[in-house]
Parts: sequence; structure tokens; C-alpha cells
Amino acid sequence: MHQFEQQKRQLLARLLRELESELLALNLWQKNRPCEQALASVEPFAIDTLNFPEWLQFIFIEKMTQLLQLGLALPSAMAITPMATEYFKVRVMDSGALIAVITRIDLVINEKIKC
Repeated sequence: MHQFEQQKRQLLARLLRELESELLALNLWQKNRPCEQALASVEPFAIDTLNFPEWLQFIFIEKMTQLLQLGLALPSAMAITPMATEYFKVRVMDSGALIAVITRIDLVINEKIKC
């Protein structure tokens, strides 16, 4: 694995931990896992079965962590920020730091910022 790829993976792992911390800080981290049927949704962001923070916790963070731990290929492109912005614009909470972490994840995956 090239040095750039290792740095990218390390940065993504750190950003995923930051994402978890932000979800916890906003009391959006769930203790109970949704049912398997809800997690098996084929809709973007599992919009039909999960709310956005649940999707982040139980699908996105888990899947990305698995890819990083197993050394599997990462997505070549990502655009989660628009969904995050849309979801949080109608909620009364300080989601700026959470959206900033999501934006950084998008930028790293899309290689718009260097490690």
C-alpha cells in the first residue's frame, strides 16, 4: 500500500471517530440497533427505514470502518454533505461541527484535500 493511501486511511479512521464523537455530543448516538430489515434498505441513506443519524451510525460508520480494517477498496467518490445539510437545516441543534466532519470525509474520499 502506498504512503498516500495509508495516510488517507489513517485520516479517514480519525474522521470516523470524530463523527462518532459529534453524534454522541448531539445525543444522536443510538444504544439500540435497528432491526435487520431496516438495515437492509436499498434506498439511498436507507431513507425509507432509518433517520440520517441512524444511517451514519449503523451503516456508514460500520461499513467504512470495516473497509479500513480489512484493507478493502474505499469508495472512489462520495457526497454525504448535501444530505447532512438538508437533514439538519430543519432541526434545532448546533450541527455545524458534525457537518464539518462529514464534509472533510467527502473531501478526503474525493481526494480534494491531501493527507
